[in-house]
Amino acid sequence: MKTRDRSTDTELVVITGMSGSGKSVALNALEDAGYYCVDNLPPELLKPFVSLRDRLHTRKLAIAIDVRSSRALPQLPLLLHGLRDGGIDLRLVFLESSDQTLVRRFSETRRRHPLSLPDDAQALTGLIQAIARERELLADLRERSHVIDTSQLRPAQLLDYVKTLIAAPGSHLTLVFESFAFKRGITLDADYVFDVRMLPNPYYEPGLRPLTGRDAPVIAYLEQHAEVARMLDQIADFLRTWLPALARDHRSYVTVAIGCTGGQHRSVYLVERLAAQFSGEWKALKRHRELDSH
Repeated sequence: MKTRDRSTDTELVVITGMSGSGKSVALNALEDAGYYCVDNLPPELLKPFVSLRDRLHTRKLAIAIDVRSSRALPQLPLLLHGLRDGGIDLRLVFLESSDQTLVRRFSETRRRHPLSLPDDAQALTGLIQAIARERELLADLRERSHVIDTSQLRPAQLLDYVKTLIAAPGSHLTLVFESFAFKRGITLDADYVFDVRMLPNPYYEPGLRPLTGRDAPVIAYLEQHAEVARMLDQIADFLRTWLPALARDHRSYVTVAIGCTGGQHRSVYLVERLAAQFSGEWKALKRHRELDSH
């Protein structure tokens, strides 16, 4: 009698990214969600680890791999490709942060960067060079992964976000709509960025200024302007044209970022509308970078 291939019901989440970007927090989120987690697993042990799933009594596995395994990193894309071809439900998550944020975090904790040399551990220039080397080593993995920018996320926010992200069905494309403020810097995790700063701004209406794009008076204000509806329709048309191709390309997640000046009114409104429109066709998640940070 032929045995059923159990690899097809095995989930594997690979967390990677920049040192200091929150990988341990993400791994904790997966552990809370019932995944068997291993930190800093050398890439050459990936297949043996997955083969232990029966002995571990779980089909939900998660590992963190980072630049500490730099010599073996070139092997990783081929290993992951082989696992996916073998039927493993594989998700790659890359945690990103700005150079400024990473420098601040390493300075606050007084930890050495994994790529820092012994004689430059305390030097700012040495730390910046180590971060640049790390970005270069991880560039290929970043291109293959869903990127989460943790620069402005508190640990509790990252914990909740990873749990929500992983709860989405892995076999379907998941859309992440994110609002942000250009004045606080462009988001680093977007696949597509749309600038809506040319639209009418509720900020200049005193009664609307303290509200957000989720409040009825702001919604009514924006919906009375034809250019807002035109922007919404054009973004939606673009996504409907290209999302099927992205799904065929085995993409698990696509992040669409909408930016306005303050990240409070116009971008929030459009993210809410787009998420509502696409939730019937795809799994759609919402993030409001500036609102969530309060």
